[in-house]
Amino acid sequence: MIAIVGGGICGLAIGWYLARAGQQVSVFERGEAGHEASWAAAGMLAAQVEAEKGEEGLLPLLLEGRAMWEEFARDLATASGLPVDYRDEGTLVVALDRDDAESLRFDYDYHRSLGLDMEWLTGEQAQEKEPHLAPGVVAGVYSPLDHQVDNRQAMLALKAAFTAAGGTLCEHREVSEILVSQGAVKGLVAGDEEIQADTVIIAAGAWSRNLPGLPDPVRPPVRPVKGQMLSLRMPPDAPLLSHVVWGPGTYMVPRRDGLLIIGGTMEEMEFDQRMTAGGVLDMLRHAWETLPGIYDLPLEEVWAGLRPTSRDDAPILGPVTGDHGVAGLVMATGHHRAGILLAPVTAKAISDYVLSGRMDDAFAPFAPDRFAA
Repeated sequence: MIAIVGGGICGLAIGWYLARAGQQVSVFERGEAGHEASWAAAGMLAAQVEAEKGEEGLLPLLLEGRAMWEEFARDLATASGLPVDYRDEGTLVVALDRDDAESLRFDYDYHRSLGLDMEWLTGEQAQEKEPHLAPGVVAGVYSPLDHQVDNRQAMLALKAAFTAAGGTLCEHREVSEILVSQGAVKGLVAGDEEIQADTVIIAAGAWSRNLPGLPDPVRPPVRPVKGQMLSLRMPPDAPLLSHVVWGPGTYMVPRRDGLLIIGGTMEEMEFDQRMTAGGVLDMLRHAWETLPGIYDLPLEEVWAGLRPTSRDDAPILGPVTGDHGVAGLVMATGHHRAGILLAPVTAKAISDYVLSGRMDDAFAPFAPDRFAA
């Protein structure tokens, strides 16, 4: 039996791939599946826009994850019978003044040096794509391949697809211990029940490091990074935006039902998920400066999530090997801000490993033992 600890998008996607391959698999989630970081996300598939200096080794994985999403969304909708709302209008980044434009040009030149498909826009060209942008927009960059998905719809579809494939979803079943003996995983304890398992996959997001029973040398160095977000309600027949738009200090993601998602802060606050006045003020102010028409929109929801962030901001993927290896223990955590984007490639990599016993060499840079020293 295969046990997966964590019912977020990566845990459920791995479970779905394994269940449809005929494996006996159970997913254990401390709350409601998909209602932590996966629910809090904006659903941006922004491999290019979010590419940063120093993360060149991660970029191929991000691009692969993005390339898989269209087919992943189509298969997921077919398997679940539920909508996923994958959208391919692209992403727009805008500058509001000369300093913003210089910074944007620097990023654009860097992205182009990596061979990424990006288009430089004048302020007028940016406003042609999005007429409700602030009149003072001076420049923009268009990234046609950076798409979006409604992550909440995707989570509902994943739950349905996983159970329809024969998987067992154990919600509100907190794992109180990972059972390890003589260098091998034996299962786990959930509630008062001991479950035997030959393979245990750790996909518990920001909580992965703290799971009882994990040997200290193999605890994944994952910490929570808080992100506050909010949503406004646009008229569905007259939305203010059709593209994902990034402006100074903000990003905005339009949904087909009229919601406008606005985010998001980056805060080292441990497991504190409370909203703050300053966080809401900054999000609204930055968004209003880029898109003034939000001023009269109804406020729909505010929330915060915890990004699972590893020591080097890259995911931790694969079996726990090396001097302190634990046979049967597999990591799929630490995705930071790219959990939605990397869900398909994570599911394929981990499920392929479980089924074949081999991890593709492309994932060697993200192996758990890179932190052994």
